[in-house]
Amino acid sequence: MRTIASALVISCALAFSAHAQNTNLAGTNSEPAKKIGAAEAAQHYNETLIVTGKIVQVSVKPSVVILNLDKPSPDSPFSAVVFPRATNRFGDLSKLQGKQVEIKGMVKQYHNKPEIILENTNQLTIVGNATEAGGVEKK
Repeated sequence: MRTIASALVISCALAFSAHAQNTNLAGTNSEPAKKIGAAEAAQHYNETLIVTGKIVQVSVKPSVVILNLDKPSPDSPFSAVVFPRATNRFGDLSKLQGKQVEIKGMVKQYHNKPEIILENTNQLTIVGNATEAGGVEKK
């Protein structure tokens, strides 16, 4: 009986620990995310951050919209990616070209390049004196 109780306590502790780690990875803890420039993103895979830069290229394809920061593809140091399931949340993403932005989320590696997948508008903020575009907040 003691073994079962011990196993239950350990299982609950592990489950709580995993939940706490997932909460921190999702960026929902009370600590603000660290801001980095687009060129630094490749050193921060699997971290939840705010990546800053200028959108210099918007590639609209049937299966994905890619926002390249600071340099056009293939030399872009960082990309924000929006899949079809989320594009309607952002409005006309092509209007973001030339805007200074902050992209929030988990930096992932895709084809040896850093990217953040955008699911919600609160992950994308236009900064500076830019005008509001397509439901995206302006700071």
